[in-house]
Amino acid sequence: MARSPSTLSSNIEELAREVSTRLAAEYPGSARDLCALDHDGAFQLLVATILSAQCTDERVNSVTPALFARYGSPELMAAASRSDLEELIKSTGFFRNKAASLLGMSQALLNNFAGEVPHPIEQLVRLPGVGRKTANVVRSVAFSEPGLPVDTHVGRLSRRIGLVSDHDPVKVEHRLTAVLPPDGTGAFSLRMILHGRAVCRARAPRCADCCLADICQSAELPEGHEPSSRPSAKAGPRSAEAAQR
Repeated sequence: MARSPSTLSSNIEELAREVSTRLAAEYPGSARDLCALDHDGAFQLLVATILSAQCTDERVNSVTPALFARYGSPELMAAASRSDLEELIKSTGFFRNKAASLLGMSQALLNNFAGEVPHPIEQLVRLPGVGRKTANVVRSVAFSEPGLPVDTHVGRLSRRIGLVSDHDPVKVEHRLTAVLPPDGTGAFSLRMILHGRAVCRARAPRCADCCLADICQSAELPEGHEPSSRPSAKAGPRSAEAAQR
């Protein structure tokens, strides 16, 4: 049966901090620790994140070793043939568009930023193939700077819990960053993603196993049920990656 939300939900900032604290206990580590995309440096993370659109992290990680062995820098990738890039990344899906983005992004880095990945989000989103979500991944993981990527998991969980009512990712990002400590936004996003994959699934949320059940506006639990601490989640992000997306 549906439960009445805790009075904590009446204060969004307090609720957000409590959610952040509980998820940090479930999925410990920094944004860099929690990121499931294999990479070495900001450029490789930028490439991997572009490839991850409509694709699993596991698939991206199976593709990037060969890709980075051949084109591991902006200079090398900008000079790559499009057909070769397409063949290397074909299994990630939408490979023609992604190849065009990788070529354009690499060339833009060389032309406008001396081959370095910029830090400001206003500059990152001007790169081909880079939107706010990708830019925030790079900022929070590669640079340890404030950045809150909003994907379908982050949006869904934020609405279910009662942190936001918006469906627009940019509005969700702004509302969450307004109530969370700036240095923890990237890790918060990744923890929400991991929790969404492992527990708060889109079609069959496992409310009985959720550490947020007693403060979630949407939790459905039997009367008297205590929220789970789910010790198995503490195995880390890789175990959660294996859960249903």
